[in-house]
Amino acid sequence: MQNFKPVIGLEIHTQLNLKEKMFSPERFDFGALQNTLISEISLGYPGTLPVLNMDAFKKAITLGLACNSKITRENYFSRKNYFYPDLPKGYQITQDDTPICKGGFINYEVDGIEKQISLTRIHIEEDAAKLQVIEGGENYFSKENNASIIKKYFLHDKNNDISIDFNRSGVALLEIVTEPEFNSGYEVFCFLHELRRIVRYLNISNGNMEEGSMRCDANISVMPKDSNVYGQRVEVKNMNSIKNVQLAIEYEIERQIDIISQGKEIIPETRMFDSQKCTTKFQRLKEKAADYKYFQEPDLNPVRISDEMIEVIRTSLSVLPYEYKKKLIEEYSLTSYQADVLIEDKELISFYEMICGEGFKHYKTVANWVLGPVKGLINELKIEYEEIKKYSRNIRELILMVLNSEVSYSVASQNILKYMLLNSEKDPHIIATKFNFLQNDDKFFIEKIVEEVLKEYPNKVLEYKNGKKGLLGFFVGETFKRSENKANPKTINDILLTKLKGIL
Repeated sequence: MQNFKPVIGLEIHTQLNLKEKMFSPERFDFGALQNTLISEISLGYPGTLPVLNMDAFKKAITLGLACNSKITRENYFSRKNYFYPDLPKGYQITQDDTPICKGGFINYEVDGIEKQISLTRIHIEEDAAKLQVIEGGENYFSKENNASIIKKYFLHDKNNDISIDFNRSGVALLEIVTEPEFNSGYEVFCFLHELRRIVRYLNISNGNMEEGSMRCDANISVMPKDSNVYGQRVEVKNMNSIKNVQLAIEYEIERQIDIISQGKEIIPETRMFDSQKCTTKFQRLKEKAADYKYFQEPDLNPVRISDEMIEVIRTSLSVLPYEYKKKLIEEYSLTSYQADVLIEDKELISFYEMICGEGFKHYKTVANWVLGPVKGLINELKIEYEEIKKYSRNIRELILMVLNSEVSYSVASQNILKYMLLNSEKDPHIIATKFNFLQNDDKFFIEKIVEEVLKEYPNKVLEYKNGKKGLLGFFVGETFKRSENKANPKTINDILLTKLKGIL
């Protein structure tokens, strides 16, 4: 590894969250019953014609503008011809010579260091069907039918039966192609994490690799560090998580270095990632562009993009997560960790800013609340963000009550907040008064409980006296519990320190 430099480029397929497929009217829902979301068009019946879904262009332009790409004004579709069982027409409709977006870049971060990756292109195409392996299938298909022929000639797993789900056939995709500028699997891991955030922020795709909504192929080669000539690249597919992409790349780099070190040549091939063994294995020899016999799609007219359309989309762009993180750190003084967790969810960060509105400058405290009890209850109670937004002022008041020592954090986060979300009464002051949650700051009352606690635990007092200062937290907690969670923790702490100092 020391004498070699890895070179990695990516091809990322992202399913667009549209109401209809790219060229046909049916929808696509992940997990739907097999072969129920299909039509004559998506199944490639003779005589059917594609009907363009222009919303795909709007999504593509949105991503292109966000990635600083040049938008192609006149777009043509092409047929990419190849025979494979997941492609019912025998060809795929895609963009070849005129990708909707050319060039551009995406900023991302690797361990706090800013990096930028260049994009080659972003183009629109339709998805293929999904081959599904039935492991250990008991002759699910008869030997005479098409499935057995597919299995015999096309599948790389001869030991299991297969089925084909055409629900995914014809779904609108964006293929995002990067320049070969990555040098490690970890860099790719960080980049894909950022790209997933971007497509979610822009409402382009849900980006779930586990569902196949975002799929990544990695082109990997290695070259001597003192060389200017790229090595022979190998494509790796079949990676269903961002982490698996990293693992596949790391394995493939080591495999290629080992082959070259033995004086052998790298074969240009497509390999699959085995997530169980964390290895790659041969799938097929790598195709060349000429093998696809591209030609212009005769059933679709050119698509012309106007300046007005581009400007309308440009004005609607939201702040990207990378820039949002900078804002959270610089303007709200949040830690990098707090900012990272917040920007994972656009709705969550919007809610955070609503609570911080109107000059409420306890930014880190609000972040801890939003990422802790608020997010926890949202998940537990299955509350939509649109529903919880109306509580932003009440939650701000509740946080202020804790800061002013009117109620304890535990009571506020575990009792008052939950009651607020489940009942008609939303005012935290009224709730705290109604259930007697207001903290007791009566020093005489607290001092009496403190004396009881110290008297009951003489051995622990002795341990504290001998240097085990961490027991202070035990005494505070015990006093707080005996006050029925009403005593002011700060007052408890002050009285305990005075009492323990007197004992010492």
